[in-house]
Amino acid sequence: MFHPVLLCLWHLAGVFGSDPVHPVSVNKGDSVTLDSDLTEVKDDDVIQWRFRYKEDTLIAVINKRADSFTVYDDVLDGRFRDRLKLDKQTGSLTITNTRTEHEGYYKLQINRVRKSFKNFYLTVFVVFDYTEERSVTKGDSVALDSGRTELKDGDWIQWSFGYTLIAVINVTADSFTVYDDVLDGRFRDRLKLDKQTGSLTITNIRTEHEGYYKLRSNSMIVFLYLNVIARLFPVPVISSNSSQCSSSSSSSSSSYCSLVCSAVNVSHVTLSWYKGNSLLSSISASDLSISLSLPLEVEYQDKNTYSCVLNNPISHQTQHLDITQLCPTCAVHCCGPTEALIRLVLAALVGVATVIFLVYDIRSRRAERDQAHIHTSGSIEI
Repeated sequence: MFHPVLLCLWHLAGVFGSDPVHPVSVNKGDSVTLDSDLTEVKDDDVIQWRFRYKEDTLIAVINKRADSFTVYDDVLDGRFRDRLKLDKQTGSLTITNTRTEHEGYYKLQINRVRKSFKNFYLTVFVVFDYTEERSVTKGDSVALDSGRTELKDGDWIQWSFGYTLIAVINVTADSFTVYDDVLDGRFRDRLKLDKQTGSLTITNIRTEHEGYYKLRSNSMIVFLYLNVIARLFPVPVISSNSSQCSSSSSSSSSSYCSLVCSAVNVSHVTLSWYKGNSLLSSISASDLSISLSLPLEVEYQDKNTYSCVLNNPISHQTQHLDITQLCPTCAVHCCGPTEALIRLVLAALVGVATVIFLVYDIRSRRAERDQAHIHTSGSIEI
């Protein structure tokens, strides 16, 4: 987290002829007073306030003799509407609820026995105490916004990557310069400055362009972290850690199937397990290329839909769980020692009973045949 930083002001001169320019600064949204340095407006005084936007525009007039105090807050598309206040005693001008469009040159003209002038340059600070984070796909272009819609005379902007200056704008000197050979040429032929807004575009992004960027200007300081994300990344893989199958008669301790979803060589991604549309668990990778694994336990006969999702801010890959393949039920249930012994004894008893029955059956048939033979022999002797 970065703390607010205000830039130092410099002395300006020569904008309205040879008269010095007094720098004044204010934070966006606050009020600021442009001091006339008068303790009292005289009876014959005529005071005029002007704002320079391409040309001098009258925004307020005091005519003491006519007892007139007038503000023209509808000029310049109403940028000063309901924001101008005149001090009837001193002639000072207050601008309330300042915005960036109020930044620029102001001129005070006092008509007495001889005319006098006082010039101001108002800087409206937009102060940020946080770091914005942006994501861009490798190979694409990204525009880093300057926060301005139009550059004005006196504006300057510096763009830096880390602590290295990569672009400078000086509107007064009509200078727009990129330093794309720094850092071993990683930005070579990739930097473009917008001459209207001061925004910086980086083309054909690579992973070496990932990092902190800083915009420093005469009105603001902004920090940005740029994430560079691979266009394609792997589909997550689901595997089973369970070494045996299960059936409905399994004990409760072995009725769960252990699964793991994994992805290798990934960065700036999140790996998640979903049950239907509900998130069950997740794990994230930082800017380093690492492997991720996320475990899950489900019942063998669970009928719900599960999926593992690998996603980054711009894309995602999904793998659905086939529970019948990774967590199958057993065709034959393997029993415990006691149950096996009982089954063995029962099988033996059945076998013995079968043998006894067969022996009895054979003997009974043999006895019947012998009896029939004896009966037949007796009949022949008679």
